[in-house]
Amino acid sequence: AAGAAAGAAAAPRPAEPAPAAPPPDPQPSVGSVTNLPLPRFAALRSDEVNLRAGPGTRFPIEWTYQRRELPVEITREFELWRRIRDPEGTEGWVHQSTLMGRRSAIVRGAPNSETSLRRRAEAESPPVARLRPGVVVRLRACEPRSPWCEAQVGEHRGFILRSEVWGVSADEEIK
Repeated sequence: AAGAAAGAAAAPRPAEPAPAAPPPDPQPSVGSVTNLPLPRFAALRSDEVNLRAGPGTRFPIEWTYQRRELPVEITREFELWRRIRDPEGTEGWVHQSTLMGRRSAIVRGAPNSETSLRRRAEAESPPVARLRPGVVVRLRACEPRSPWCEAQVGEHRGFILRSEVWGVSADEEIK
């Protein structure tokens, strides 16, 4: 009987299923710290901003941005830290002091394509500048239901279609 018991103990047992991962937290609609809407857009304050794996200096730096005014989307808040998503979809945590509220957007498009910054908010309006993908524009104003935003690049001011930039939502108002 002892041999049978030992043999039974050595027999492989069927693997137990791994516990199911808890469902992800639903996306909050307002920040837990600021009570501002989430997600929302902001811009990088300086030419050197560290993206971390978690909300704190004890977490490793995964990336260092070197582009002042790059638009980012804030998706979460934790104390003084903000979880962001960049135009390429990379996500991580930055200190809130490295962000600014001044709005910017980045021109989308295929490599070597151009987007026109137009004199008026009309497709037929003459261009004041031709912009390549990756150019960061400063958003000056967007009317709530208009497809156009007023933008500035250097000394050039004009209008650009929302659909041609990343950094503003489809119906968002910017004043």
